[in-house]
Amino acid sequence: MDENNNIKHVEVGEGSPIVVLYGLMGGLSNFQGVIDFFPKKGYRVLIPHLPLYSLPLQKTTVKSLADYLYEFVISQNLKNIILLGNSLGGHISLLFSKFYPEKVKGIIITGSSGLYENAMGDGYPKRGDYEYIRTKTQDVFFDPKIATKKIVDDVFETVNDRNKVIKTLAIAKSAIRHNMSKDLPKMKIPTAIIWGKQDNVTPPNVAKEFNSLIPISDLYWINNCGHAPMMEHPDKFNEIMFSWIKKNKF
Repeated sequence: MDENNNIKHVEVGEGSPIVVLYGLMGGLSNFQGVIDFFPKKGYRVLIPHLPLYSLPLQKTTVKSLADYLYEFVISQNLKNIILLGNSLGGHISLLFSKFYPEKVKGIIITGSSGLYENAMGDGYPKRGDYEYIRTKTQDVFFDPKIATKKIVDDVFETVNDRNKVIKTLAIAKSAIRHNMSKDLPKMKIPTAIIWGKQDNVTPPNVAKEFNSLIPISDLYWINNCGHAPMMEHPDKFNEIMFSWIKKNKF
């Protein structure tokens, strides 16, 4: 774990930087496949810890998280970065790229919010008994076995923590306010859209809409896959992402 300018992050490898952003209920382990693969291919993978629950309530917004990412990028003196984001992390990546396009050479989004209003609002598990939370967590994946006991425990802890619930709802409302349908057609950054065909949180039509709105974009599908392709099919995800990066000579 590195700490620079008080921004904790995980960093592996050397070379062109890939900055990874996890989602609202996510964490570093969601991207273990990416962490294992890309440093061997000559890339520097950096995953900042997002202050999802530690910002003041009025600052608990997607914009504040994009600004936090900017502080991180500056603190690490990063240039020509590739952004990879899942769910809320994809939304942060897109908003950051709107405000700071000169820092970004490529974007990969998977199960991203930013267009679909229910991506976090209705999809957020309400408080309830453990079995209810377990079922809701399993629904995020095509294969329910991906929802390990640790993942379910983490979600259960979050939804029963009043502060985290308030902050989560604040971010969800902010995500709805920061709908990017009008911004995306103006973006000129190459973007890969990697989507699970059976994503129940951000359904396939959301991926198609991203593809139609982002001028320089490629859409890739992973079958038998839900909201977190990099967790359910890490090898396939890495293969798609790496071939897209090579195609663009990043």
